[in-house]
Amino acid sequence: MSKGLILGDSRGEKMMKNPIKSRLITFIAIATLLANVALAHGDKKHIVGTLEKVNADSVVVKTAAGESVEVKLVASTTYVSRVGNEDKSAKVSDLAVGDRVVIHATPKGETLEANEVKFSAPSSSASAAKPRS
Repeated sequence: MSKGLILGDSRGEKMMKNPIKSRLITFIAIATLLANVALAHGDKKHIVGTLEKVNADSVVVKTAAGESVEVKLVASTTYVSRVGNEDKSAKVSDLAVGDRVVIHATPKGETLEANEVKFSAPSSSASAAKPRS
């Protein structure tokens, strides 16, 4: 046995405890970081999918899971159109059935209110198969 690892030797005990302490501190740091990332958006919800319906005060989004989700549009909702690699300011009238969307929304009771609607036209292969309304 090496001198530092002799049972009862205080230096050996410190050497054995430090890796455990280091792992514990690392674990706590990672857990804290993950918790902060999870809470970064607070109670906001993200709805990702394709627009099924567009009304003056709401939209219905078809998610990848096949679920239809209605989101209310309010006066403070901002609209961002993705064209190519650029984001451009837009308005509600720019939305069209078939657009791909990512909506950041706040739950208000039983409804969702959109804070931001990011959207882009369907890809050319999808738009050829499904004309825009």
